[in-house]
Amino acid sequence: GAFQKKGHSARILSPEEAERLAKDQVLVSEFKQLKLEKEAQKNWDLFYKRNSTNFFKDRHWTTREFQELKACREFADQKLTLLEAGCGVGNCLFPLLEEDLNIFAYACDFSPRAVEYVKKNALYSTERCKVFQCDLTKDDLLENIPADSVDVVTLIFVLSAIHPDKMQLVLKNIYKVLKPGKCVLFRDYGLYDHAMLRFKSGSKLGENFYVRQDGTRSYFFTAEFLSQLFKAEGYEQVVNEYVQRETVNRKEDLRVPRVFLQSKFQKP
Repeated sequence: GAFQKKGHSARILSPEEAERLAKDQVLVSEFKQLKLEKEAQKNWDLFYKRNSTNFFKDRHWTTREFQELKACREFADQKLTLLEAGCGVGNCLFPLLEEDLNIFAYACDFSPRAVEYVKKNALYSTERCKVFQCDLTKDDLLENIPADSVDVVTLIFVLSAIHPDKMQLVLKNIYKVLKPGKCVLFRDYGLYDHAMLRFKSGSKLGENFYVRQDGTRSYFFTAEFLSQLFKAEGYEQVVNEYVQRETVNRKEDLRVPRVFLQSKFQKP
């Protein structure tokens, strides 16, 4: 069972959780931080090597959560051009292409291995999608996508994997290919999500920024930080709210608090 609520206030920690987070102030050494940044692509490639296409479930909730995938059309069977920035192995891309025959999708990922998995998928067709490898912090999207040509960009559980100092480069890059008046649909980890509270001591890279055992990194967003990030690159905020879910594991009587940020930012 699970319940979900949306709103503008962040999750409130229990006294035990607050005490544990307050104690965990030791940061990973600068040497190791630079090494993690340098090896970020290699670490994600190894992640996909270990897990192939089995790690993430197919995301059939995308059209339910983001009505804009339907609402951004001016007429019912209008062909939409979509960019999935950070497509992984296609868990979001392929359900979308199956559900909606009037979509052409650009999709890119940091990991060359993930891109190969997408191209090997039986549903992959060059008539319906163009997939390419791309480091969104430094490879110009204009090399693969015409300027001002995309109707909607999805940025789902991607920005959190990027160093906070480089996040604005991703948003700047995406801005160039998005049509004026169109939106970026965002969903990612929110502050005090269960995953953040589970990090062991010695995993902290900076404020709300942690490293997993496999070397991949994760940032946990506040609504304020995300809003400032997008607005600084010229986007207008349409929606920016926390989604709080409590997942209940009845067998073990565990309550797991999940916190995401679900947002929509528009290019004027």
